[in-house]
Amino acid sequence: ANVLLIIDAAYSEYVTRNDYETGIELVATTENTVMCRTFSKIHGLASLRIGWMYGPAHIVDAVNRIRGPFNVSTPAMLAGVASLADTDHMQRSQAHNDQWRGWLTDEIGKLGLKVTPSVANFVLIHFPATGKTADAADAFLTKRGLILRALKNYKLPDALRLTIGTEEANRLVVAGLSDFMDAK
Repeated sequence: ANVLLIIDAAYSEYVTRNDYETGIELVATTENTVMCRTFSKIHGLASLRIGWMYGPAHIVDAVNRIRGPFNVSTPAMLAGVASLADTDHMQRSQAHNDQWRGWLTDEIGKLGLKVTPSVANFVLIHFPATGKTADAADAFLTKRGLILRALKNYKLPDALRLTIGTEEANRLVVAGLSDFMDAK
């Protein structure tokens, strides 16, 4: 086929469910599929622009022919290797994420807002199309210094994306959403 399927598994380290497949199986059984991973999420190395790709040899060869010769710096490579070795950090991050994702989902649901089930490090909050809209919530929260991601450009105008943060940040967002929903 002349189509390349790219599986972006950027959030896979956050998934603790047993029924999740990363895409490795599909890559291993097809000639037109690659899986990409990043060190930007659970590893916290976004500014280093480091990641990796798994795919069939002919695709890896083609990518190697067009990429720059020094596309990843030595410090970035060393940080990536160190991050992979720090399994304690990954386990703590997964546990924190699991705890607060569940808490946020429950607390936001109690406010009358719908939250799409998630296995990643963020939740998707849905607002009514009129009245207490996503735009109004975004403006209200931004005035309090709470930044969520508006999703209009992703054809989700009635939703905001909340990245799971520290306990303090999570509690502030829920309090802000509660105040927003209670405001006249």
